[in-house]
Amino acid sequence: MSLQPELQRLAALIDSEAVLLRAFITLLEREEALLVAGDADALLALSHDKTDRFHKLQRLHSDRALLLGRMRRPDTDASVRELCAPLPDTLARWDEIHALAREAQRRNALNGKLVAERMQHNQAALSVLLSAANRPQLYDSAGMARPTGGGRHLGSA
Repeated sequence: MSLQPELQRLAALIDSEAVLLRAFITLLEREEALLVAGDADALLALSHDKTDRFHKLQRLHSDRALLLGRMRRPDTDASVRELCAPLPDTLARWDEIHALAREAQRRNALNGKLVAERMQHNQAALSVLLSAANRPQLYDSAGMARPTGGGRHLGSA
């Protein structure tokens, strides 16, 4: 059994994974900009594309793992390096995949922090609004806060 077609398939999977990871990082960059801008509508649309790209990356990873299994190799960095030793361009892309994956992980963690900060800010604002709705603050003519309750209701004589 010749490994040549399988090796070509492995190289093609690695090329595809690098392309998809670059596109995924571009999405993460857009997500960061939208989080900073607070554009919730655009974030919702982007999240669908992000999820779709992530699933495609998972499928490529699974295809690579299955191919390595058929080649009786573990799905490890060492296996890929050994098999692709005669393909320097593929090895360069494999190294690029590792760098891109680290970058994607870094950006995704940053975006997660931005989401958490935005949620904390929104929760604080919501708490203030709910508190104000339950106990409206009234001020007297000197600008001093006075307790609510008592007094006449609007529209009563």
